[in-house]
This record gives sequence, structure tokens and C-alpha cells, in this order.
Amino acid sequence: MSPVQPVTKPKFQQRVSTLVENSLTQGILLTLILINAITLGLETVPSVMNTIGGFILLLDKAILSVFVLEIALRLYAYRLAFFKNPWSVFDFVVVGIALLPASGPFAVLRALRVLRVLRVLTFVPSMRKIVGALVKSLNGMLSIAMVLALVYYVAAVMVTKLFGDAFPEWFGSIGASLYTLFQVMTLESWSMGIARPVIAEFPYAWAFFIPFILIATFTMLNLFIAVIVNAVQSMHDEEHQEEHDAEQATQEQLVQLLQQLQSEVTALRAELKNPSATK
Repeated sequence: MSPVQPVTKPKFQQRVSTLVENSLTQGILLTLILINAITLGLETVPSVMNTIGGFILLLDKAILSVFVLEIALRLYAYRLAFFKNPWSVFDFVVVGIALLPASGPFAVLRALRVLRVLRVLTFVPSMRKIVGALVKSLNGMLSIAMVLALVYYVAAVMVTKLFGDAFPEWFGSIGASLYTLFQVMTLESWSMGIARPVIAEFPYAWAFFIPFILIATFTMLNLFIAVIVNAVQSMHDEEHQEEHDAEQATQEQLVQLLQQLQSEVTALRAELKNPSATK
């Protein structure tokens, strides 16, 4: 986790930057995030809160104070460059939400405090890669979602017209049909709960349900997985390409140094063979 750094920094600012990037500091912050995740979970257990609730709330405030101090130090160290790093902005927003009042109309923000646990993503490189791959695959996923939405709409209109009168609870309206088709897509009680009762009334209904499941479940959802896997593979290939380029640049430098040494050795041998030519 290293935001884009300015070209030059004052001495004290450089020290602060070194402090927040130190591996020990990062390890301490990661440990505090995990401890905070445990305390936030314990706050949902009444028996624990009745026993040591005061200590848990105090510990939560102390950890939050450390997070605020860390964000302040990073803001001082990187200034405007802090906001050029999306992970730094993510940390800023997550910690900022925890500072908002959580009473009255803002009581819902109390539940959002658990978002601080997501800061683990900032400190674990492998997790950052997965999130980066998800973000990178959003365009492809959006295209697939649009196709899936079109399939859903067409299917919802069909089942509303075909089965709506006999099964108004499931297919009485477009909204009810969309929800029922979503249940069918997830394969949750789709056969015994929905398909078989409909087929008992309309024997030809199998000709709708089976193709719908094959398209919506086994094809479209697997396309989502394919897009994400492709994005992860692309990021993996880019990283290996960077490593390959760095190794190739190092090899080229070594070849140049060897050629230079070889030319110097050749010149030295020429001087030793013909010392009068150098005088």
C-alpha cells in the first residue's frame, strides 16, 4: 500500500512517509483491524455486552483513534497525492463514516461501522488483486447483465401470459414473475416448489423451465465467472510481463557491461603487444 509520492518532500514529511509505509506499522494496523472486527462482532452478543460492554466500546474508540491518526499522517505525508490512490480514498471514506454521529436519523450509520473491517483489503496484496480484477471486469459483467436482464424480461412476459391466471401468486404480474424466475435461476426449490405444480397444470411447461435454467443458470452465470477469471488472468499476465521486462532490461545492461569490458580488455592487449604505438 504505497500511494503516488510527490517528487520532493521536506525532511520531516519524508520521515512521516517512511513511518506509515514501514512494514511494522502496516502489521500493527492490520492486527488492529482484525481485533476491531472481533469487537464489532462481540457488540452483537447481548451477554458479552452486559459483561464487558464498556471495555469493548472503549477499545473500539481507541482503535478508531489510531485509524484517524494514521489517516492524518498519510494526508500530511502525501498531501494531494493521497487522493490519487483509490485505496487511500477507500480508507478515508471508511474511517470517515465511523466518525459521523450514529444517533437519531443517522442511527443506520452505526451498522456501517463494520465497513472498517474491509480495510483488510488495503493491507493484503492478494486481496487487492482480486478486487482490482473485479473492478476491471465490470464492463464485461455489465454487458452480460444487460443480456441476462433482456432474457429475464422476455421470460417474465411469457410466464405471466402462460401461467399467470392459474398461479397468480407466482406469475400474476411482471414483478412476481421476475422474482419467481430468480428463484428458479438460483435452483432453490425450483422443481418441487414451482416447476412440478406448474407442469401438473400445464404439461408443456417443461419446455419453458428447462431451456430457461440452461440459459440463465448454466450459461449466463458461468459467463460472469469467465469474465472475472479472464480479468484475474490478465492482471497475472501483466505482472509477469513487468517482471519479464525488468529481467530483460537487467540482462541487456549486463550484456552492455560485458561488451564494454571486452573492448577494454582488447584495447589493453593491443597496448601490451605494441607498446611503442602508445608512446
